[in-house]
Amino acid sequence: MKVMILAAGKGERMRPLTDFKPKPLLPVADKTIIEHTIDGLAASGFKDLVINHAYLGQQIEDYLGDGSRYGANIQYSPEGDRGLETAGGIINALPLLGEQPFMVVNGDIATDFPFDQLKNRPSKLAHLVMVANPIHHAQGDFGLLENEQVVLKVGELFTFSGIGVYDPRFFSNIEPGHCKLGHLLRQAINDGQVTGQLYRGFWMDIGTPERLTELNDRYSTQ
Repeated sequence: MKVMILAAGKGERMRPLTDFKPKPLLPVADKTIIEHTIDGLAASGFKDLVINHAYLGQQIEDYLGDGSRYGANIQYSPEGDRGLETAGGIINALPLLGEQPFMVVNGDIATDFPFDQLKNRPSKLAHLVMVANPIHHAQGDFGLLENEQVVLKVGELFTFSGIGVYDPRFFSNIEPGHCKLGHLLRQAINDGQVTGQLYRGFWMDIGTPERLTELNDRYSTQ
């Protein structure tokens, strides 16, 4: 299974740290944010990676190279300076991702989720990893039934972790260009085409300098 790492965001909330460096290359402990993700994926057997980029994206290519030093093979999907949003970036990279289901991982999260659990997903159009709601997103995103069906605003809500597996058909008939993933997910959930699972382990959205410092402290003491 191929994996796409979303790395095209500008990291506005991280300024001034991202004034001259893309967010995925910000250091945390002894590596960059994106290197922790690459290492986690490679350790779970995912070697074929696609990384999109926009803002200061050439720095990402120059730093990571072809991925060989991580035991991986990295291809890049550049989007220009503006980027194409989440779904638009995935659609732009579909020629690199192939015709089989693929995983997508947000480039600005930290987690110890065992990625190998997703090797045989999905049976429907998408399968999402959900987590407990962090303080900064207390309202959650979606509900999750006992049969793994993801639902909208029913029962207890959880936060979408930014980790999911998608059948390429999920993006069929969507015109290339700027497009957000959330709208497409809600439509597919409403149609009963999305399953999910709840992960209770470590997960963090690295959205602010304060959370980056918290993550650095966590990794430095492990």
